Amino acid sequence: MYCVNCGSPVTSSLSYCNRCGNSLREKTESTKTGPISAFLTAITLIAICGLGVMLGGSIVLRSGVGMPVDFIAFFMLFTFLTVALTEVMLIRSLSKLTSSKESRHQFTPAQQPPLELHSPAASTFTEPVSSVTDNTTRTLEYARRDS
Repeated sequence: MYCVNCGSPVTSSLSYCNRCGNSLREKTESTKTGPISAFLTAITLIAICGLGVMLGGSIVLRSGVGMPVDFIAFFMLFTFLTVALTEVMLIRSLSKLTSSKESRHQFTPAQQPPLELHSPAASTFTEPVSSVTDNTTRTLEYARRDS
């Protein structure tokens, strides 16, 4: 089994990837479409309610209160702009939500990185390599003898 986020091999008993921490549990369909359907419902309800407020308000202002037509036109324009701005913001949020889900990179077994790293070929040295500390100590001993 492989992690869908980073592609590293994982055992089937794990709930989270050891490498990237991604959840390995299967997601239900309602968690994938829940936010999208909520945004679509909000967009629809705001459009319908905004249209109702705009038309109903203009009827009440004209027949009930007796306001002039210029004021009613301003009220309708203000209501329309408010609803349109709210709709645009919701649609932008919905597009960001859907594009972020589509842009996540999913690994397939063909794209998997190699599972094992091959050890480098052992090189043969004729004599052991001295350590840095050993070389420094010899250098300091030579400096003491010269003084």
